[in-house]
Amino acid sequence: MSKNIKYNFLTTDEKERYQKHLTLKEIGYEGQLSLKNSSVLCIGAGGLGSSVLLYLAAAGIGKIGIVDNDCVEKSNLQRQIIHETNTIGNLKIDSAQERIKKINPNPELLTFAERINPKNALKIIEKFDIICDCSDNFGTRYLINDACLLLNKPLVFGSVQGFEGQVSVFNLHKTSPNLRDLLPESPSKNAVPSCAEYGVVGVSTGLIGILQVNEIIKIILKKGEVLDGKIMVFDLLNMNTKKLHLKSDQVNKQIKNLSKFMDFYIDDECSTKHSKINRINAYDFNSLYKIKPNKILLIDVRENEEFSASAIEGSISLPLSHLNQKPDLEFIQKESLIKEVFTICKTGKRSEKASKILSKFKIQSKSIDGGIEKVKRLLGD
Repeated sequence: MSKNIKYNFLTTDEKERYQKHLTLKEIGYEGQLSLKNSSVLCIGAGGLGSSVLLYLAAAGIGKIGIVDNDCVEKSNLQRQIIHETNTIGNLKIDSAQERIKKINPNPELLTFAERINPKNALKIIEKFDIICDCSDNFGTRYLINDACLLLNKPLVFGSVQGFEGQVSVFNLHKTSPNLRDLLPESPSKNAVPSCAEYGVVGVSTGLIGILQVNEIIKIILKKGEVLDGKIMVFDLLNMNTKKLHLKSDQVNKQIKNLSKFMDFYIDDECSTKHSKINRINAYDFNSLYKIKPNKILLIDVRENEEFSASAIEGSISLPLSHLNQKPDLEFIQKESLIKEVFTICKTGKRSEKASKILSKFKIQSKSIDGGIEKVKRLLGD
């Protein structure tokens, strides 16, 4: 379905499928057409994304985008109900797409097997009317927020931790607050706990995801009271709810581009496997590199332009955002049989994420602490 195509009718299948919507005075035939002619991007196909995607599809949203580069794991199934036991090991976007088609074959599905990042965020987000943040870390949330500000896209926000959850709508109008009004401090100074330190009850992701879809439907239909300038906070353990009011500050809208907080955007990927990542300091790597350079596969996971500007001799360029491509993974797996695999970036943070991704595909690697500049100084480059 082209973005420019606008439908002015419902098919026989759609009339039957959405019959309960058609009987609602708040939706009716015209409202259902509005849902059909709308596009929504869901960033994240995990706990929140599972219920968001299922209910977007069931509601008859015409175009649905899914962004996720992760694979299904058994521990996901406690809350990520769009996935199944037989999809463990598959990409989440593939698992989600398969399940959605079983529920409703009508929506157009666009999938992006990559992590949202400063290089692709604007290009992906601009294709959709409404953006739904189902990510699980603050770096990504700020990136999505800032991209939506630049593109004037409404953002439906959801967050969960333990038995608690929050939902809000940002950037609906020019005067609407955004994430930076909720958390106004400079992102680089925020003390953000890792999700490895916290669990989550499955139903909390389900509830918040469903409420996110409810806000999306109200925005499309222009009905009801949208959580614009408000954040709903839920405590499911004690069944308490409260609604907080947010004020918009023009200072927090002054985002000119996505470069200012580049390091923060990519710093904060959440992983329960953080402690299992193998690391090596720059000094030890330097010693190994000088002794047996031919026995080392050094993967530089910075962006191509960074690699072109400065790189270690013998390293290969494979940006983090493209690391899960099948041909590249097959190459690394083959090389790992005869070489020791190392990952490197500017500071060591992206390389940690790269090693996490490789570990999911049974590839052992070591992330180099200190990054490329420290290694190059030791090598005398």
